[in-house]
Amino acid sequence: MSKGGRLATVLGLFLVAVGLVVWAVSSYLAPGVPGGTVDYTNTQPAGQPVNLTLETVGSIGYGAHPSWVSYLTKDPHTGKWVQETSWKLPANTVVHMTIYQYDSGSPLRNQEFGQVLGTIGGSATLNGKSFTAYNSNTGTGVGHTFAIPKLNLIVPLVGVGGANICGSAPCLKTFPHNTETFSFKTPGPGAYSWQCFVPCALGYLFGNGGAMSTQNYMGGILEVVQ
Repeated sequence: MSKGGRLATVLGLFLVAVGLVVWAVSSYLAPGVPGGTVDYTNTQPAGQPVNLTLETVGSIGYGAHPSWVSYLTKDPHTGKWVQETSWKLPANTVVHMTIYQYDSGSPLRNQEFGQVLGTIGGSATLNGKSFTAYNSNTGTGVGHTFAIPKLNLIVPLVGVGGANICGSAPCLKTFPHNTETFSFKTPGPGAYSWQCFVPCALGYLFGNGGAMSTQNYMGGILEVVQ
């Protein structure tokens, strides 16, 4: 092989290697798409609390419905944000929730949804400060709620003031957001639905269609196992 041919081969292999590195990095940073249940049964020692982290975004920015609001879950195994709202959790176990709320808010149609109910201690924290209820007619309103009806659990997620467009999810912590934390205990084995009770599906009758009624957007399932 001529010197020019060898140089071309080396250059070609170098470009392939660079391409593989770029692909690997982008694959890691890019959010995952719905594909199953996020398993928390083997992330913590038996009997120890589970840490579950979510974020809410005003628009997912990709997929079949890029303009829809959505929840995302931080995968405990990979650290990636995934658009998956079904979780496998151990029974009778404390779950510590952290939710980064990036969406704007508005007054609630039913102020009952502004109360914190069913959490351990009957409270949650908003940016480090404990609260038991939020008056959505003041401040920045409520963007979403996290609620598990069968457990009588509901936590209002306070909205972010002003325009908050972070582009495609997941949103970075450099964008305006609220951080809320709370804890609850899983019951015995079974399937428990969770959902948002704030009608936030723009363009749908009463705001209850679209993302509000579609799995992996504004609701999901707790698969509790022994």
